[in-house]
Amino acid sequence: MPYSIATLLIRNLHDVFGENDPDRRRAAAAEIFTEDAAFFEPSGIYRGPDEIARIAGVIRATHPEFRYTPLGEPEELQDAAGRLRWVSGPPDAAPAYAGTDIIVARDGRITALYLFFDKPDAGPG
Repeated sequence: MPYSIATLLIRNLHDVFGENDPDRRRAAAAEIFTEDAAFFEPSGIYRGPDEIARIAGVIRATHPEFRYTPLGEPEELQDAAGRLRWVSGPPDAAPAYAGTDIIVARDGRITALYLFFDKPDAGPG
């Protein structure tokens, strides 16, 4: 099923990188990423839905109680790309870190995900 850019960005944030259950994380990654998808982040490049789900689990395990909160609505560039700024931290506490996800999509699924870390002082809102 093809998804909108906004839906892909939100599902990636919550259902893949924000999900503690490995089976649900893997299923979500299989739904929203293409088989040849790549995730680019400061420490490496990860390819394919299974590897993206795996590294999301590694990242999630470092702070399983943190919540990802979007800073505004996802921005869409036609049906091909988009970005979402977010913060993450413990519930009811100041954000511990922040980032921007940029995606490139093909046929309603993510083919490339780029993560840039930002200063966490922006806060939700």
